[in-house]
Amino acid sequence: MGRDLIRVSRIAVFGRHGLLPEEAVLGQRFYLSLEARLDLSDAGGSDDVAGTVSYADLTQVTVDIATGRRFNLIEALAESIASAILTGFPLVEEITVRVDKPSAPVPAILDGVSVEITRRREDRP
Repeated sequence: MGRDLIRVSRIAVFGRHGLLPEEAVLGQRFYLSLEARLDLSDAGGSDDVAGTVSYADLTQVTVDIATGRRFNLIEALAESIASAILTGFPLVEEITVRVDKPSAPVPAILDGVSVEITRRREDRP
């Protein structure tokens, strides 16, 4: 497995994800972070983009999913992003997706909640 890492941190999107009806109406900001594991030795040695994955493309796929569909659970949002990245970017061997929900409707004072999942190409059917 690739030991190298492309990290995209805290992509801010506005979404209407959540279980509560008011979340669907009002919406809120979410932050999405990615860690894609892959072998970057070809790209590093050749200075050729063909040996890597564009972080701009990873970001666009993430934004499209997070803003194009409503999810009840941020777990499902993370899963959808991970699946799309493993499907669309064959060089990515493992993807970690973190979804931060800073304005979660929790009856407590907190900075937010987050979900983080890791999926591996080798674990896929």
